[in-house]
Amino acid sequence: MSNYAIALLNMGGASNAEEIPLFLKNMFRDRHILRIGFRPLRFFLAWVIVSKRKAKAQANYALIGDRSPLLNHTRSLAKKLSKITSAPVFIAMRYAPPFTDEAIVKIKASGADKLVLLPLYPQYSTATTLSSLEHFYDEMKKISFSLPIALVGRFYDHPTYNACIIDEIKSALSSQNPREFALIFSAHGLPQSVIDKGDPYQSECEAHVRILSKRLTLENIEFQHICLAYQSKVGPLRWITPSLEMAINDLYAKGAKKLLIVPLSFTIDNLETDYELSIEYYDLAKKIGYEEVLIARCPNDSDRFALALSELAAAALVTR
Repeated sequence: MSNYAIALLNMGGASNAEEIPLFLKNMFRDRHILRIGFRPLRFFLAWVIVSKRKAKAQANYALIGDRSPLLNHTRSLAKKLSKITSAPVFIAMRYAPPFTDEAIVKIKASGADKLVLLPLYPQYSTATTLSSLEHFYDEMKKISFSLPIALVGRFYDHPTYNACIIDEIKSALSSQNPREFALIFSAHGLPQSVIDKGDPYQSECEAHVRILSKRLTLENIEFQHICLAYQSKVGPLRWITPSLEMAINDLYAKGAKKLLIVPLSFTIDNLETDYELSIEYYDLAKKIGYEEVLIARCPNDSDRFALALSELAAAALVTR
Protein backbone atom coordinates (compact mmCIF):
# COMPACT_ATOMS: atom_id res chain seq x y z
CA MET A 1 0.00 0.00 0.00
CA SER A 2 1.15 3.57 -0.63
CA ASN A 3 2.74 5.73 2.04
CA TYR A 4 -0.41 7.41 3.33
CA ALA A 5 -1.25 9.58 6.32
CA ILE A 6 -4.51 10.21 8.17
CA ALA A 7 -5.77 13.59 9.39
CA LEU A 8 -8.46 13.69 12.08
CA LEU A 9 -10.51 16.89 11.74
CA ASN A 10 -12.62 18.38 14.49
CA MET A 11 -13.72 21.71 15.93
CA GLY A 12 -11.42 21.47 18.92
CA GLY A 13 -11.92 22.71 22.45
CA ALA A 14 -10.19 25.01 24.88
CA SER A 15 -7.40 23.16 26.70
CA ASN A 16 -7.09 25.88 29.36
CA ALA A 17 -8.87 29.03 30.49
CA GLU A 18 -6.71 31.26 28.29
CA GLU A 19 -7.85 29.44 25.13
CA ILE A 20 -11.57 29.97 25.76
CA PRO A 21 -11.79 33.45 24.14
CA LEU A 22 -9.63 32.23 21.22
CA PHE A 23 -11.91 29.24 20.65
CA LEU A 24 -15.04 31.41 20.74
CA LYS A 25 -13.53 34.05 18.45
CA ASN A 26 -12.52 31.50 15.81
CA MET A 27 -15.87 29.74 15.99
CA PHE A 28 -18.01 32.83 15.52
CA ARG A 29 -15.77 34.16 12.75
CA ASP A 30 -16.53 31.02 10.76
CA ARG A 31 -18.93 31.92 7.95
CA HIS A 32 -20.59 28.52 8.33
CA ILE A 33 -21.43 29.32 11.95
CA LEU A 34 -22.22 33.03 11.79
CA ARG A 35 -23.70 33.16 8.30
CA ILE A 36 -22.95 36.73 7.31
CA GLY A 37 -21.21 37.13 3.97
CA PHE A 38 -19.65 40.55 4.66
CA ARG A 39 -16.46 39.59 6.48
CA PRO A 40 -15.84 42.82 8.46
CA LEU A 41 -19.40 42.73 9.80
CA ARG A 42 -19.10 39.05 10.69
CA PHE A 43 -15.84 39.70 12.55
CA PHE A 44 -17.38 42.65 14.41
CA LEU A 45 -20.42 40.63 15.45
CA ALA A 46 -18.12 37.76 16.49
CA TRP A 47 -16.30 40.21 18.78
CA VAL A 48 -19.62 41.34 20.28
CA ILE A 49 -20.79 37.75 20.84
CA VAL A 50 -17.50 36.67 22.39
CA SER A 51 -17.52 39.70 24.70
CA LYS A 52 -20.98 38.71 25.95
CA ARG A 53 -20.39 34.95 26.15
CA LYS A 54 -16.83 34.77 27.47
CA ALA A 55 -17.62 34.98 31.19
CA LYS A 56 -20.38 32.38 31.00
CA ALA A 57 -18.22 30.05 28.92
CA GLN A 58 -15.37 30.36 31.41
CA ALA A 59 -17.74 29.59 34.28
CA ASN A 60 -19.01 26.49 32.47
CA TYR A 61 -15.48 25.32 31.72
CA ALA A 62 -14.60 25.80 35.41
CA LEU A 63 -17.23 23.19 36.28
CA ILE A 64 -15.46 20.58 34.12
CA GLY A 65 -11.91 21.37 35.23
CA ASP A 66 -11.19 24.49 33.13
CA ARG A 67 -10.51 22.44 30.02
CA SER A 68 -12.27 20.42 27.36
CA PRO A 69 -11.45 16.69 27.44
CA LEU A 70 -11.57 16.59 23.64
CA LEU A 71 -7.88 17.01 22.86
CA ASN A 72 -6.56 14.39 25.28
CA HIS A 73 -9.08 11.83 24.03
CA THR A 74 -8.20 12.69 20.43
CA ARG A 75 -4.48 12.28 21.04
CA SER A 76 -5.05 8.88 22.60
CA LEU A 77 -7.37 7.90 19.74
CA ALA A 78 -4.79 9.01 17.16
CA LYS A 79 -2.13 6.82 18.77
CA LYS A 80 -4.40 3.79 18.69
CA LEU A 81 -5.42 4.46 15.08
CA SER A 82 -1.79 4.84 14.04
CA LYS A 83 -0.93 1.53 15.68
CA ILE A 84 -3.73 -0.28 13.82
CA THR A 85 -3.01 1.27 10.41
CA SER A 86 0.77 1.69 10.65
CA ALA A 87 0.19 5.18 9.24
CA PRO A 88 0.99 8.54 10.84
CA VAL A 89 -2.11 10.22 12.23
CA PHE A 90 -2.34 14.01 12.53
CA ILE A 91 -4.83 16.13 14.49
CA ALA A 92 -6.26 19.22 12.78
CA MET A 93 -8.56 21.37 14.91
CA ARG A 94 -10.70 24.17 13.49
CA TYR A 95 -11.00 26.60 16.41
CA ALA A 96 -8.32 25.70 18.99
CA PRO A 97 -4.80 24.21 19.01
CA PRO A 98 -3.44 22.12 17.43
CA PHE A 99 -4.62 24.13 14.45
CA THR A 100 -5.10 22.89 10.90
CA ASP A 101 -2.18 24.86 9.46
CA GLU A 102 0.20 23.25 11.96
CA ALA A 103 -1.07 19.78 11.04
CA ILE A 104 -0.61 20.43 7.31
CA VAL A 105 3.01 21.47 7.78
CA LYS A 106 3.63 18.21 9.65
CA ILE A 107 1.83 16.17 6.99
CA LYS A 108 3.99 17.74 4.28
CA ALA A 109 7.15 16.96 6.26
CA SER A 110 6.05 13.33 6.76
CA GLY A 111 6.55 12.53 3.08
CA ALA A 112 3.14 10.89 2.72
CA ASP A 113 2.03 10.46 -0.89
CA LYS A 114 -1.68 10.19 -0.08
CA LEU A 115 -3.89 11.59 2.68
CA VAL A 116 -7.08 10.32 4.28
CA LEU A 117 -9.17 13.23 5.55
CA LEU A 118 -11.42 12.01 8.34
CA PRO A 119 -13.70 14.64 9.90
CA LEU A 120 -14.87 13.28 13.26
CA TYR A 121 -18.51 14.19 12.58
CA PRO A 122 -20.78 11.14 12.04
CA GLN A 123 -23.40 13.15 10.14
CA TYR A 124 -22.55 15.61 7.37
CA SER A 125 -23.30 19.28 7.91
CA THR A 126 -22.13 22.50 6.33
CA ALA A 127 -21.49 23.81 9.87
CA THR A 128 -19.09 21.01 10.74
CA THR A 129 -17.86 18.76 7.93
CA LEU A 130 -17.85 21.37 5.17
CA SER A 131 -16.37 24.05 7.41
CA SER A 132 -13.48 21.82 8.47
CA LEU A 133 -12.80 20.58 4.94
CA GLU A 134 -12.88 24.01 3.31
CA HIS A 135 -10.52 25.34 5.96
CA PHE A 136 -8.18 22.39 5.45
CA TYR A 137 -8.07 22.90 1.68
CA ASP A 138 -7.54 26.66 2.10
CA GLU A 139 -4.58 26.09 4.43
CA MET A 140 -3.05 23.63 1.95
CA LYS A 141 -3.27 26.26 -0.79
CA LYS A 142 -1.49 28.83 1.40
CA ILE A 143 1.68 26.73 1.36
CA SER A 144 1.18 25.41 -2.19
CA PHE A 145 0.89 21.85 -0.92
CA SER A 146 -1.19 19.16 -2.59
CA LEU A 147 -1.42 15.40 -2.68
CA PRO A 148 -4.12 12.83 -3.51
CA ILE A 149 -6.89 12.90 -0.89
CA ALA A 150 -9.30 10.16 0.14
CA LEU A 151 -12.27 11.57 2.06
CA VAL A 152 -14.51 10.11 4.73
CA GLY A 153 -17.49 12.46 4.57
CA ARG A 154 -19.87 10.82 7.05
CA PHE A 155 -20.09 7.52 8.92
CA TYR A 156 -23.34 7.47 10.90
CA ASP A 157 -24.30 4.22 9.14
CA HIS A 158 -20.99 2.41 9.75
CA PRO A 159 -21.60 -0.86 11.66
CA THR A 160 -18.45 -0.81 13.78
CA TYR A 161 -19.00 2.81 14.74
CA ASN A 162 -22.57 2.09 15.76
CA ALA A 163 -21.32 -0.84 17.83
CA CYS A 164 -19.32 1.80 19.76
CA ILE A 165 -22.52 3.67 20.60
CA ILE A 166 -24.26 0.47 21.70
CA ASP A 167 -21.22 -0.23 23.91
CA GLU A 168 -21.66 3.15 25.60
CA ILE A 169 -25.39 2.58 26.09
CA LYS A 170 -24.68 -0.75 27.78
CA SER A 171 -21.95 0.79 29.89
CA ALA A 172 -24.22 3.62 31.08
CA LEU A 173 -27.01 1.19 31.97
CA SER A 174 -24.62 -1.20 33.72
CA SER A 175 -26.87 -3.90 35.19
CA GLN A 176 -30.08 -1.84 35.08
CA ASN A 177 -33.14 -2.82 33.08
CA PRO A 178 -33.48 -0.68 29.93
CA ARG A 179 -37.25 -1.25 29.93
CA GLU A 180 -37.41 1.08 32.92
CA PHE A 181 -35.79 3.94 30.96
CA ALA A 182 -36.71 6.40 28.26
CA LEU A 183 -33.86 7.00 25.82
CA ILE A 184 -33.06 10.34 24.19
CA PHE A 185 -30.44 10.55 21.46
CA SER A 186 -29.17 14.13 21.73
CA ALA A 187 -27.58 15.89 18.76
CA HIS A 188 -26.21 19.40 18.44
CA GLY A 189 -28.87 21.68 17.01
CA LEU A 190 -28.79 23.90 13.93
CA PRO A 191 -30.88 26.89 12.85
CA GLN A 192 -33.93 25.79 10.85
CA SER A 193 -32.83 28.13 8.04
CA VAL A 194 -29.68 26.04 7.52
CA ILE A 195 -31.76 22.89 7.05
CA ASP A 196 -34.19 24.73 4.77
CA LYS A 197 -31.26 25.52 2.46
CA GLY A 198 -30.55 21.83 1.95
CA ASP A 199 -28.19 20.85 4.76
CA PRO A 200 -28.67 17.05 5.21
CA TYR A 201 -27.74 17.02 8.91
CA GLN A 202 -31.23 16.62 10.39
CA SER A 203 -32.25 13.86 7.98
CA GLU A 204 -29.00 12.00 8.70
CA CYS A 205 -29.55 12.32 12.46
CA GLU A 206 -33.02 10.86 12.00
CA ALA A 207 -31.66 8.03 9.86
CA HIS A 208 -28.98 7.39 12.48
CA VAL A 209 -31.58 7.02 15.23
CA ARG A 210 -33.50 4.52 13.09
CA ILE A 211 -30.32 2.47 12.57
CA LEU A 212 -29.46 2.47 16.27
CA SER A 213 -33.04 1.68 17.29
CA LYS A 214 -33.06 -1.34 14.98
CA ARG A 215 -29.72 -2.47 16.34
CA LEU A 216 -30.96 -2.19 19.92
CA THR A 217 -33.99 -4.30 19.00
CA LEU A 218 -31.79 -6.96 17.41
CA GLU A 219 -29.79 -7.12 20.65
CA ASN A 220 -33.01 -7.37 22.72
CA ILE A 221 -32.36 -4.01 24.40
CA GLU A 222 -35.78 -2.42 24.77
CA PHE A 223 -36.56 1.04 26.15
CA GLN A 224 -39.88 2.59 27.18
CA HIS A 225 -39.42 5.31 24.57
CA ILE A 226 -36.71 6.27 22.08
CA CYS A 227 -36.56 9.75 20.58
CA LEU A 228 -34.22 12.29 18.99
CA ALA A 229 -33.71 15.80 20.36
CA TYR A 230 -31.38 18.73 19.77
CA GLN A 231 -29.27 20.71 22.24
CA SER A 232 -26.99 23.78 22.38
CA LYS A 233 -29.32 26.40 20.88
CA VAL A 234 -27.68 29.84 20.62
CA GLY A 235 -29.31 33.14 19.68
CA PRO A 236 -32.85 34.19 18.69
CA LEU A 237 -33.19 32.23 15.44
CA ARG A 238 -35.61 29.31 15.17
CA TRP A 239 -33.71 26.04 15.58
CA ILE A 240 -34.67 22.51 14.63
CA THR A 241 -36.88 20.71 17.11
CA PRO A 242 -37.62 19.09 19.43
CA SER A 243 -35.16 20.70 21.78
CA LEU A 244 -33.65 18.47 24.43
CA GLU A 245 -35.55 20.36 27.13
CA MET A 246 -38.82 19.78 25.27
CA ALA A 247 -38.08 16.06 24.95
CA ILE A 248 -37.18 15.70 28.63
CA ASN A 249 -40.45 17.36 29.66
CA ASP A 250 -42.54 15.44 27.12
CA LEU A 251 -41.25 12.03 28.17
CA TYR A 252 -41.84 12.82 31.84
CA ALA A 253 -45.42 13.87 30.99
CA LYS A 254 -45.84 10.48 29.30
CA GLY A 255 -44.91 8.71 32.54
CA ALA A 256 -41.17 8.13 32.18
CA LYS A 257 -39.39 8.07 35.54
CA LYS A 258 -35.89 7.09 34.45
CA LEU A 259 -33.93 8.69 31.63
CA LEU A 260 -30.86 7.84 29.57
CA ILE A 261 -29.37 10.57 27.36
CA VAL A 262 -26.94 9.43 24.64
CA PRO A 263 -24.81 11.85 22.57
CA LEU A 264 -25.53 11.30 18.87
CA SER A 265 -23.54 13.87 16.89
CA PHE A 266 -20.50 13.95 19.16
CA THR A 267 -17.81 11.29 18.87
CA ILE A 268 -15.57 12.71 21.61
CA ASP A 269 -16.65 14.26 24.89
CA ASN A 270 -16.45 18.05 25.12
CA LEU A 271 -18.17 20.99 26.79
CA GLU A 272 -21.52 20.05 25.24
CA THR A 273 -21.42 16.60 26.82
CA ASP A 274 -19.44 17.11 30.03
CA TYR A 275 -21.22 20.34 30.97
CA GLU A 276 -24.48 20.59 29.02
CA LEU A 277 -25.56 16.96 29.25
CA SER A 278 -23.87 15.79 32.44
CA ILE A 279 -24.56 18.92 34.50
CA GLU A 280 -27.12 21.28 32.94
CA TYR A 281 -29.61 18.79 31.50
CA TYR A 282 -28.97 16.26 34.26
CA ASP A 283 -29.99 18.88 36.83
CA LEU A 284 -33.00 19.89 34.73
CA ALA A 285 -34.26 16.32 34.52
CA LYS A 286 -33.81 15.76 38.25
CA LYS A 287 -35.69 18.98 39.05
CA ILE A 288 -38.55 17.91 36.79
CA GLY A 289 -38.85 14.75 38.87
CA TYR A 290 -36.97 11.91 37.18
CA GLU A 291 -35.91 9.28 39.69
CA GLU A 292 -32.74 8.50 37.81
CA VAL A 293 -30.83 10.20 34.99
CA LEU A 294 -27.96 8.52 33.15
CA ILE A 295 -25.65 10.20 30.64
CA ALA A 296 -23.74 7.96 28.21
CA ARG A 297 -20.20 8.79 27.21
CA CYS A 298 -18.98 9.35 23.66
CA PRO A 299 -16.82 6.65 22.04
CA ASN A 300 -13.77 8.83 22.80
CA ASP A 301 -10.57 6.79 22.50
CA SER A 302 -12.12 3.33 22.80
CA ASP A 303 -10.40 0.48 21.00
CA ARG A 304 -13.53 -0.19 18.96
CA PHE A 305 -13.73 3.44 17.81
CA ALA A 306 -10.11 3.31 16.68
CA LEU A 307 -10.96 0.13 14.78
CA ALA A 308 -13.98 1.80 13.17
CA LEU A 309 -11.83 4.71 11.98
CA SER A 310 -9.26 2.31 10.56
CA GLU A 311 -12.00 0.58 8.58
CA LEU A 312 -13.31 3.92 7.31
CA ALA A 313 -9.81 4.99 6.25
CA ALA A 314 -9.19 1.70 4.44
CA ALA A 315 -12.52 1.93 2.60
CA ALA A 316 -11.80 5.53 1.55
CA LEU A 317 -8.44 4.54 0.13
CA VAL A 318 -9.95 1.72 -1.89
CA THR A 319 -12.86 3.74 -3.31
CA ARG A 320 -10.95 6.92 -4.10
